[in-house]
Amino acid sequence: MEKKLQAPKLGDPLPASRASAETIELLRYRRSTPADFLTEPGPDQQTLASILTIAARAPDHRRVTPFRFVVFEGDARVRFGDVLRDAFIAREPDADEKRIACEQRRFLRAPVVVAVISKVDRDHRTPEWEQILTAGAVCQNMLIAASAEGFAAQWITEWYAYDARVLAALGLGENERIAGYVYIGTAKEDPKERARPVMEQVVTRF
Repeated sequence: MEKKLQAPKLGDPLPASRASAETIELLRYRRSTPADFLTEPGPDQQTLASILTIAARAPDHRRVTPFRFVVFEGDARVRFGDVLRDAFIAREPDADEKRIACEQRRFLRAPVVVAVISKVDRDHRTPEWEQILTAGAVCQNMLIAASAEGFAAQWITEWYAYDARVLAALGLGENERIAGYVYIGTAKEDPKERARPVMEQVVTRF
């Protein structure tokens, strides 16, 4: 088994930049894979630990660590499906069994799902907006790390990122929100390129 690189220790000197044509290519062709396109296998425990560690190396003004992870694997995905089923029925009591079953199976679309929780410290002097941006950067790091480890992934929310019953079941605190659920697995098929921003429309110079 390939040995994983060791994380730098506190105070270690780090390169300010690291030229890498491979990284540029990965980012240039980065494309989320829809959760419905994912299947086994997912990352093993060592690889998942690497992905989460890299995800956590996001810009974080004043080192607030305004995020945390909840990992769903194996039977945990089934147990969470029961939470989704009950919450969905409460939202839509007239839904038919086919729709309910579809919602219950949401987390079975991928072998690993990671909930990224935005955890804002409102008493900290770092602006709340900056803390929220850190959680978004964590999600993006996770997508890139998963791809570099050879797995496909998608960062999405859907209704259960905002449902009070689901959030309570996850034990979210008053200052916590779901930044996204990141689905990680192996692609059944390659996704197609989608429309991208026209750079002339989004770039100006002062």
